[in-house]
Amino acid sequence: MKITDEIFQVGGGEYTSYEDAAVYLIHFEGHAALVDAGCGRSMERLCKNIRACGVDPKAIEYLLITHCHYDHTGGAKDVKKISGCKAVAHELDARFLEAGDNRVTAASWYGASFEPFVVEEKLSLPHEYIYLGNKKIEAIHTPGHTPGSVVYVTESQGSRVLFGQDVHGPLDASFFSDRNDYLESLKILLSIKADILCEGHFGIYRGTTEVGNFIKSFLNN
Repeated sequence: MKITDEIFQVGGGEYTSYEDAAVYLIHFEGHAALVDAGCGRSMERLCKNIRACGVDPKAIEYLLITHCHYDHTGGAKDVKKISGCKAVAHELDARFLEAGDNRVTAASWYGASFEPFVVEEKLSLPHEYIYLGNKKIEAIHTPGHTPGSVVYVTESQGSRVLFGQDVHGPLDASFFSDRNDYLESLKILLSIKADILCEGHFGIYRGTTEVGNFIKSFLNN
């Protein structure tokens, strides 16, 4: 599904497999990145969808991981193998990915065993930038759902686009969730004033009012 001429949804739900969180493709002037990778059980369909957007999966330079959970990262190892891309994740979640922790990644919830992989670029600051060609993508640390949850923000065709995959949570002790951190992170998301929100489970929201109302609905719970 085309979100802008440069951003597409290529995975999740009807696009790949029902258990996958959304997977988004960013394509800036011949340079490509994926936001998350799904569970990895529908890799052929994911690659087919990427090609349908005019991008060779081998051209993907970065896998931008929002957090460590299996429905977002189970396919990461295969994406890296197919594309040769670098994985980007916050260091607080990268440790669980590299260790193949079935509990914290929630792989056990899916009856799966997590395939560990190397995270080449570990984020550690509140704000950092990844450059895709001549355009930048901001990574913002938004802990709460997991310790290393991250959102990514970029500009596309005059719109401020926010990739905020698990805005809704949930919070669970096995994830090392922190409610106070989560509420503060929701306030950070509101301050971004995004024109478009690409969420992981609830679809695409357009317009600052609609995006803001969606985020506020969890802040007020």
